[in-house]
Amino acid sequence: MAQEKVAAHVRPDASRVVSAEFLAAARAQVELPPPTQIEIAFAGRSNVGKSSVLNRLMNRRNLARTSSTPGCTRQINFFSVRTAAGMNLSLVDLPGYGYAKRSKDERKLWAELIDGYLLERPTLRAVALLVDVRRGLEADDLGLIEMLQSGGSRTRPSVKTVIVATKLDKLRAGERAAAIAKIKAPGSTVYGFSTELTETAAALWSALEHRAGFRAPA
Repeated sequence: MAQEKVAAHVRPDASRVVSAEFLAAARAQVELPPPTQIEIAFAGRSNVGKSSVLNRLMNRRNLARTSSTPGCTRQINFFSVRTAAGMNLSLVDLPGYGYAKRSKDERKLWAELIDGYLLERPTLRAVALLVDVRRGLEADDLGLIEMLQSGGSRTRPSVKTVIVATKLDKLRAGERAAAIAKIKAPGSTVYGFSTELTETAAALWSALEHRAGFRAPA
């Protein structure tokens, strides 16, 4: 069932996001909302914490649904965001990949939906690829990076990729820099992230804004 459209109040610590609301959900290409504003997509394996990252960036608790069961998201979810600087954009939660308990046919339909969106969406400007900092880039992740670099529509600007190393708090402070340094992808910068480390959200926001063409990096 698609999520209901819902607006959420800004938490007291929200300095960047003025408003954020669920905009639309799509299980097929024909259900995608009209491409009316710049979009930043979030991709990654099913257990990497995409919903938690999105909620932290939007300064919301449960706007993006989280679940203890990997692979819970079965559709593309769009969230409309407005920032204090006057930026309007959509953050897009893509279904997680690599979760074997879904049927082969269902995984095939997801792949077709995700690939079509990533390669053809005219308002897509950046993709945040989330990986577990303890596991690094896996085969599915590298395949997605290669697809983004080699494919795409001729009618839109190239899509920038940002690698987000999640669950940074699971490592000791002295181990974090070395773990991030091991994650390498051509043409992509790696940013460590944890919902427990406030400064990582600000750094990631700045990187995404820059790659989406909104501002210079902080």
